[in-house]
Amino acid sequence: MPYRRLPTTDKARLRALEKCQKQITSVKPEERAVSEHLATELKVFLPRFQQSIINLEAAKNNQVDKNKQYIYLQRKARLYVSHYIQVMNMAISRGELKPEIREFYDLYSYGNTVPPLNAEKDLLEWGKKVIEGDKKRIQNGGSPIYNPSIALVKVNYEKYTEVYHFQKTLQTTTDRSSQQVNNLRNEADKLIQNIWNEVEQKFQPLHNGRNRALSEEYGVVYVYRKSEKKKLEAMQLQPEFNF
Repeated sequence: MPYRRLPTTDKARLRALEKCQKQITSVKPEERAVSEHLATELKVFLPRFQQSIINLEAAKNNQVDKNKQYIYLQRKARLYVSHYIQVMNMAISRGELKPEIREFYDLYSYGNTVPPLNAEKDLLEWGKKVIEGDKKRIQNGGSPIYNPSIALVKVNYEKYTEVYHFQKTLQTTTDRSSQQVNNLRNEADKLIQNIWNEVEQKFQPLHNGRNRALSEEYGVVYVYRKSEKKKLEAMQLQPEFNF
């Protein structure tokens, strides 16, 4: 005998509830396999669950879409910060600038190397240090560094920080939407189980699979075991004889 399987994903939960709601509205009240109490509970709960899933999908899609721009601007900001430090180090190696100027950028301990810039926090930290350090150096009589100029570094760094904070806002929205779905999930499972129990009890007296067929109209899902599937497939493959 096949066994019923409760939904394990939010989309499956939604399909089960929507199918039940559709069946309830398609038959007369006295013919329903669901009590008035559960029918009312479903009518109130379903729009909330639908909207929470819509909000979560929209938040995820928006975050994924904006992430492309985020990655692009992050890569560009990293490139400018890294190149600026490299150009400064090369100028020091040529004797055009004194090694002591690295202290303005908090780079003295790194010598002729570039600090790590792969992590978000590192890029944000060093981009800020480079911009502020160069300002201090110029104020102390230093000459500008070009290719890239600090102006270009600043423009690309600020574009990145802007999209970084926006992406964090999107993440917060996604997390909040996800939590809303989480809060409704247990309620959805309980409602589905109660409805399916009533439906199966209503159609229990029927036989020859008629009970399952009618229950499925209310969204109940039945799963055949592997042995049962093979038996059904074998029956379907048997040739028909005409006499």
